[in-house]
Amino acid sequence: MKIDVNGAPQEVHSATLSAVLAELGWGEARVATALNGAFVPKAARDTTPVTAGDRLEVLAPMQGG
Repeated sequence: MKIDVNGAPQEVHSATLSAVLAELGWGEARVATALNGAFVPKAARDTTPVTAGDRLEVLAPMQGG
């Protein structure tokens, strides 16, 4: 199915947010996620469904001084 990941179209085959993150290489990464504009906590990713046309934002923490 096609979803939008950080503003770019992406083809994925997984049905849950945690599985999509693993498929895209972010399975073990410490990231923040939003699906269709709503924050999804890490604890909810296993049960959050992803469907065609969804918009996923994945943000990694930044370090600065």
